[in-house]
Amino acid sequence: MLDIKFIRENSDLIKLAATKKHMSFNVDDLIAADSKRLELLKVVEDLRAKQNAASDAITKAQALERTTLIDEMRNVKESLKAKEEELEEVMKSWRILMLAVPNIPDMSVPEGASDADNVEVKRWGDIEGKSFTPLDHIELMEAHAMVDFERGTKTAGFRGYFLKNDGAMLEMAIWSYVMQRWQAKGFEPMLVPSLVKREALLGTGYLPQGEDDLYKDGNDYMAGTGEVATMFYHSDEVLDKASLPKKYIVWSPCFRKEAGSHGKDVKGLVRVHEFYKCEQVILCEASHETSVKFHEEIRAHAEEMMEELGIPYHTVINCGGDLGQGQVKKYDIEAWMPSQNKYRETHSASYFHDYQTRRLNIRYKDNDKLQYTHSLNNTAAATPRLLTAIIENYQQADGTIRVPDVLVPFMNGKTVLGSPFRS
Repeated sequence: MLDIKFIRENSDLIKLAATKKHMSFNVDDLIAADSKRLELLKVVEDLRAKQNAASDAITKAQALERTTLIDEMRNVKESLKAKEEELEEVMKSWRILMLAVPNIPDMSVPEGASDADNVEVKRWGDIEGKSFTPLDHIELMEAHAMVDFERGTKTAGFRGYFLKNDGAMLEMAIWSYVMQRWQAKGFEPMLVPSLVKREALLGTGYLPQGEDDLYKDGNDYMAGTGEVATMFYHSDEVLDKASLPKKYIVWSPCFRKEAGSHGKDVKGLVRVHEFYKCEQVILCEASHETSVKFHEEIRAHAEEMMEELGIPYHTVINCGGDLGQGQVKKYDIEAWMPSQNKYRETHSASYFHDYQTRRLNIRYKDNDKLQYTHSLNNTAAATPRLLTAIIENYQQADGTIRVPDVLVPFMNGKTVLGSPFRS
């Protein structure tokens, strides 16, 4: 959410932001609704002042005069009620429009309508191919009893799965490696809730637009990322400036319906409804330069991890049409998948300025002035998707799977998974 004063003074920027993000939003409708809101608010405030003055006068008036004043106040009260109801309806429309305002993308964000227009900014690792025909993660993991899709579907429905044996242990090894790695870099580890209030999703910008992709349990929702609970953790708080930046590495189960993705990745572990994420979240002072610095930092953390794991990847800067409503700028890191002969997204690094924190009312005091903090987030590891990249890139000619060196300590020293099944 942006400041309405900023929106009114910079309506052309909002129009350009909507155009660049390929979003349908009419800022003139919002300004008209805001003008009506301000007009009614003044009327309501005037009527309330008149009612208060009449109440004071009644207490001091003589009996005959009091009757006249009571009649007058009754009329004021009825007018006030009618205007308050009108204001309430205008406020509903105003709030809906405010929640739909797109954040202004950074000047470095390229033009484009979809992820096909994202621009590569870095490439790392050898993707020239193996001396044998690579198998996909499904064949490899089933051959080594690392996954059970049939019973997963029986139990959880479409895209259900059980990770077993080395599959389960390797996934947990990734989590342990990531949480320890980021803690050593000064990030505070947390395990955060997946079941969250609607307000948490509204505050982080996943609602109202993302309703179709969320599982709902009564008045609560199952979040698709630990960012949601972590951001709500500090909602309605005034932080000590000296405590900034706040850096968290959080782990949580995650849930997404994957609405609109029918037909994509119907088999395997790349696109599933239930998964797990280690997420980087930062709250920092209200400075564009500081946000940019931390954005590059969390991107670098993820790239360094991919290099430690030995997984070829490339990094792209997302074009305007591939940005979310609240994002100022985003990088995607995509891992090489040998069986598909292409890169697949594993990380998304975004910064928002005060777009989320204004909604969540997260502030800090700077020289007696209250300011909204800035927020950033980036995936550290999303599993089992990252697991599939490891499985495919570390497969050997005989069908076994080598364990990345950095994960060996978390696998009780095991260096190879499975037994040979092909020559």
